[in-house]
Amino acid sequence: MYKNILIATDGSEFARRAIDQGLELAKALNAHVTAVKVTEPWVEVLSGEAVLVHPEEEYQAEMTTRAAHALGVVAERAATLGVHCDTIHVRDQNPAEGILAAAKDRGCDLIVMASHGRRGLQRLMFGSQTHRVLTNTTLPVLVCR
Repeated sequence: MYKNILIATDGSEFARRAIDQGLELAKALNAHVTAVKVTEPWVEVLSGEAVLVHPEEEYQAEMTTRAAHALGVVAERAATLGVHCDTIHVRDQNPAEGILAAAKDRGCDLIVMASHGRRGLQRLMFGSQTHRVLTNTTLPVLVCR
């Protein structure tokens, strides 16, 4: 069945549910896991005359810290279950694109990820990375709600 499972995380509680499901499945199938955390590119936000700037160096440092924490949660849980797990931090990409690229690069045969269940205006504003992954891959995707 599945031999190489990619588990995507954004560090949220929703993602932790998907992590647990993905790792339990990997344990049952004796599959390898690759955990991925994708961070978006740094941008300056311009609004009228006001400029909101978060220095790029600070942004990159914060994203590295957050990724290390989120991936550490997966690695720790995998170790507890006896599941072999690699972790990767994909920088400066749209989350869906980074997840798909990581799955391809690592030869994964299943993607496990969470859905935040956003609807209406929230979905319009923030989009759905899960939907983007589902519509742009030929791999099976296990979506955990």
